[in-house]
Amino acid sequence: MADPWLTLVGMNEDGLEGLSAPARRAVETAHTIFGAPRHLELAQAGARGRAWPIPFDPAPVLALRGQPVVVLASGDPFWFGAGGTLAQHLPPHEWGCHAQSATFSLVAARLGWRLEHTVCLGLHASPVAQVLPQLRAGRQLIVLLRDGAAVADFADWLQAEGWGRSTLWVLEAVGGPRERCRMLAAEAVTTALAEDPAQSPVCVAVLAHSTQQEGLPTTPGRPDAWYAHDGQITKAPIRAMTLAALAPRHGQCLWDIGGGSGSVSVEWCLAGGQAITIEQHATRVANITRNAQRFGLQQALRCIHGTAPQALLDLPPPQAVFVGGGFDATLFEHLQAAMPAGCRLVVNGVTLETQALLVQLHASHGGQLQRLELSSVEALGRMRSWKAARPLVQWVWQR
Repeated sequence: MADPWLTLVGMNEDGLEGLSAPARRAVETAHTIFGAPRHLELAQAGARGRAWPIPFDPAPVLALRGQPVVVLASGDPFWFGAGGTLAQHLPPHEWGCHAQSATFSLVAARLGWRLEHTVCLGLHASPVAQVLPQLRAGRQLIVLLRDGAAVADFADWLQAEGWGRSTLWVLEAVGGPRERCRMLAAEAVTTALAEDPAQSPVCVAVLAHSTQQEGLPTTPGRPDAWYAHDGQITKAPIRAMTLAALAPRHGQCLWDIGGGSGSVSVEWCLAGGQAITIEQHATRVANITRNAQRFGLQQALRCIHGTAPQALLDLPPPQAVFVGGGFDATLFEHLQAAMPAGCRLVVNGVTLETQALLVQLHASHGGQLQRLELSSVEALGRMRSWKAARPLVQWVWQR
């Protein structure tokens, strides 16, 4: 078998000295070397070096297919690096890889943290709100950031979310001669970095601490207070039962029709899925967008301002569909035709008309039909009493 034309080389801050002999030979013999400017400088690429385009695009590498090419990445090219992107476009025999210790491993080794107990996130081009679901008192996180300025932004965000008492280690150029580590409280980071800015490459290790909250629950049915809404929200207990019926699985796609606040879609995405939410009211579309941003789910949750079934045209096929409002026989006919085999449908009906339709559909198509009744305690003068919510009928059906 011929040698691969493309070689992925993990390069840390110790430059060429840290490379294995095969990795160094690949760098020395490559016609073209791709990487970030600092990697190209560390590799002494000279005229052979080509910096990545912004935004990142693998096309320049693929255009040189068949020529000896090296791609440089920090540490392990397949951990928040370019390796995974390039490998999607090439068969395995066309590329090889010489990985080094990832930045996460180097940081964990400096701090004495068990890596298997540490949350590792690469947020070079992703919203810092992705950290929110990971925050728990005493939890350890290592976060790769875009540049020194992003460290202060991250610390400010932690404070705004009530985690300003967390301990941060700001680590610069880990693994090289410029390595520096500063331990600071999150609430003190902005002031400290204004006097002595952090230099790229930079990452932050976090020991989470808050006197205000315990963090976002990991189970469906998160408290309603976490969401922006106008009252049109699937309440937490019903949401928990709805998510259980939808049965989210990592990487699956949900159609959420009549999104309201988007709370069902948010919790589907927090379970690792992708969601497309259809909502006809502009104010609720704005709330759905805010909630996606709050949890850092902009890449996972898409909101369409429109009505079903018209807004469902040309969407990727779902593995589950939730209808929280506006369900009728016409919509069911469209969904029945659009849903692939194995797709799950969950409909929550509050009105008598919708509930009557669900009874008919259960009789003709089967599935599971249940009536959910929920009461909560409220004050009644000087005493207390139960106040019942409107009964809800839920139909669960699989294509």
